[in-house]
Amino acid sequence: MDEIVKQALAKWPNVPHCYGWLGLDARGNWYMRDDRTQATGPFATAKGSLLRHDKLIDFIHRNYEHDAAGQWFFQNGPQRVYVELEATPWIWRLGDGGLQVSAHTGAPVQVAACLVDEEGRVYLHTSLGLGLVHTQDVGAAADAIEQGRWMPEQVLAQELPACYGYVTSPQAAHSAQTAGSPAS
Repeated sequence: MDEIVKQALAKWPNVPHCYGWLGLDARGNWYMRDDRTQATGPFATAKGSLLRHDKLIDFIHRNYEHDAAGQWFFQNGPQRVYVELEATPWIWRLGDGGLQVSAHTGAPVQVAACLVDEEGRVYLHTSLGLGLVHTQDVGAAADAIEQGRWMPEQVLAQELPACYGYVTSPQAAHSAQTAGSPAS
């Protein structure tokens, strides 16, 4: 986490969290979701505006984390901006025929397991956690599997969040939690 972010947290510890405004798609792209976009539907059907500002994206990457409930967020100064996930919290890029694996944030990882779901999507469980292989790198993943470097396990996509401890929609979880809270 950036030092300036840590200082902002210390200075303003009680800033409310933000839900629904940021999304990560299955290709590792970030989307800003304004009120109008959010009103049209969940992230899977209404992505919003693609972020293209490299310094902003780098800032998000450096301050991308998860809480104890498995909800991923971007710590934007004192405000925690929860991320809507189209697929998984990590999107993997493969280099050198699958010998090098890195996250959409650029962080290098070591592969612990390879998973394939009912639709043929390839996931890797790594030192950072579970992520989906970028569509442009599925060929390299297939080569790694064919060469015996990875032994794929069959999984059901809908079971992955519970099995690997991540929440695809913190906004929906927050809405459900606040709807169940007694009125003050």
